[in-house]
Amino acid sequence: MKILLIGSGGREHALAWRLAQNEKVSRVYVAPGNAGTATEDGVANVAITDIGELIVFAKTNEIYLTVVGPEAPLAAGIVDAFQAAGLRIFGPTKQAAQLESSKDFAKQFMVRHGIPTSRYQTFADIAAARAYITAEGAPIVIKADGLAAGKGVVVALTVAAALQAVDTILGNAPAGARVVIEECMIGEEASFICLCDGTTALAFASSQDHKRIFENDEGPNTGGMGAYSPAPVVTPEVHAKAMREVIMPTLRGMAAEGAPFTGFLYAGLMIDADGAPRVVEFNARLGDPETQPILMRLKSDLLDLLDHAVAGTLDEITADWDRRAALGVVLAASGYPENPRKGDVITGLNAKSVDANTKVFHAGTIARDGQIVSNGGRVLCVTALGDTVKLAAKVAYEGVGAIKFEGMQYRSDIGHRAFLKRD
Repeated sequence: MKILLIGSGGREHALAWRLAQNEKVSRVYVAPGNAGTATEDGVANVAITDIGELIVFAKTNEIYLTVVGPEAPLAAGIVDAFQAAGLRIFGPTKQAAQLESSKDFAKQFMVRHGIPTSRYQTFADIAAARAYITAEGAPIVIKADGLAAGKGVVVALTVAAALQAVDTILGNAPAGARVVIEECMIGEEASFICLCDGTTALAFASSQDHKRIFENDEGPNTGGMGAYSPAPVVTPEVHAKAMREVIMPTLRGMAAEGAPFTGFLYAGLMIDADGAPRVVEFNARLGDPETQPILMRLKSDLLDLLDHAVAGTLDEITADWDRRAALGVVLAASGYPENPRKGDVITGLNAKSVDANTKVFHAGTIARDGQIVSNGGRVLCVTALGDTVKLAAKVAYEGVGAIKFEGMQYRSDIGHRAFLKRD
């Protein structure tokens, strides 16, 4: 059978790598893919991004299942279009994907269904937003309402910074643009991701990512500078609360509102000192870079899990996980996140010093003149397994040491919360 995977990032490289391991899969096509997926065994890139052309490709090549990686095509309605064409596809519909594509929708939904989250207000008018910030004070969180590739959030520590964020988001925005302003929640954040079939949720291994560009969680937000799994902050008690208070009410609420959620439901949770989780935001797909360490630990067959989700039979299965931890370190381009530089030659990708328990997932890469060069902000994610998070980090950073490109930047403290507390 043949699989079509939509996307071009590190998440998609990891998904393609795992899907290709199924013996029944003859080929995984990645549209458009990157330099890593182009060289993965059993995987081929397809230079198509248009939804209509992807439908034609899926029909012509008798694709068994299409899997959508990133959020943009979900928000554009790719699942609806494929389903209307009679094609099997995994992911939420456009209506269900609003949990990610509109932060205002998500906040209103959580309020309607009693799902714990922060206080908030939504504004389209700059003057009204500025007045609210001045009245509330800082710290305060400013979010662009729509998709922003993980970078549309400003945690403002001062009123001046919050006002500047609102001016930046709304100042040059098209008509109808909105900003969501939230209280700043205190606690430790974790990524809680479930595979959903509309009524049943199968929790994946917990994880935690690192959004800030610099060590000690400083600097601007990025799409993610690294991640590890499991996240010690997600204790069995926190896990049970997240399922009971967040995930299942979300599935019931979406179904009741006529938009059953089938796909990966990612709840970014802020967990306070008492172990109470509140939703920071929802994503309607797997996280990147959380996917890379999570899929390194997955022992079950990924395609089998997705098949059950599409069929609505997740209640019949469980997922098995490697007892070891996994940790991924993102190697980013010079100038990331504001103005990443492209075209830098990457060396060391096949170095013998890269451990057998290490996998280098490509994200922003492209092949040019026989060389692999950078082609995006987050370029690679070096991911490794280890008996503990600290040991996984040791192996991953050894792999990082083998790779070079001009201006390469990365954090040296991925996993530090686990080291300090429990590892």
